Amino acid sequence: MAAQNNVQLTAIKESDNHNKKQVPEEDSDYSQRSQWLRAATLGATDGLVTTASLMMGVGAVQKDINAMILVGFAALFAGACSMAIGEFVSVYSQLDIELAQIKRETKIKGQNHHEQQEEEDKKEGLPNPLLAAVASAVAFSLGGIIPILAAGFISNHKVRMGVVVAAVSLGLFVFGGVGAILGKSPAARSCARVLIGGWMAMAITFGLTKLIGTAGMEM
Repeated sequence: MAAQNNVQLTAIKESDNHNKKQVPEEDSDYSQRSQWLRAATLGATDGLVTTASLMMGVGAVQKDINAMILVGFAALFAGACSMAIGEFVSVYSQLDIELAQIKRETKIKGQNHHEQQEEEDKKEGLPNPLLAAVASAVAFSLGGIIPILAAGFISNHKVRMGVVVAAVSLGLFVFGGVGAILGKSPAARSCARVLIGGWMAMAITFGLTKLIGTAGMEM
């Protein structure tokens, strides 16, 4: 009877240990996923809002479709390069810090075979600066192309401006919702936050450019 109880207690302990080991892996998985989601969502949203805002600013003072499209592509190219360089530098700095931390821990603890394996696992899990830069540039470009495509086939100026706003709003709603769902956060709050931020950026750029353009014409 005592032997049976010992077997049961051992089984329970092993089950508890197994569950404890699984929780950090799941938390770690969501943590890593959230980093990529943050970069992808930020890049796409930034590309969408930046490109659309500049196009709206040009549209506030000019009705020429070619000017809007040209500015849109210029914003897309410049923004994608800026995002890629910024992400590369940022992630590379993070990589240097984490590598330095691993070296410090190695010197303090010394190394055996098990610790060497842990060090290799840590290094494999470190961020890749080049991959992060490419991902940010691609995400920015995917977001930035939306307002350009929305404006590219409409000749009427007022209709074109309205379609750009509608397309950007839909894009912001989708990006906010997808990021929230995959990141296990409230979708409604995320969508509202992204939409309001995008509308404010476009409205401020449109209003200030209109004001400056009008003042310049009067002078």
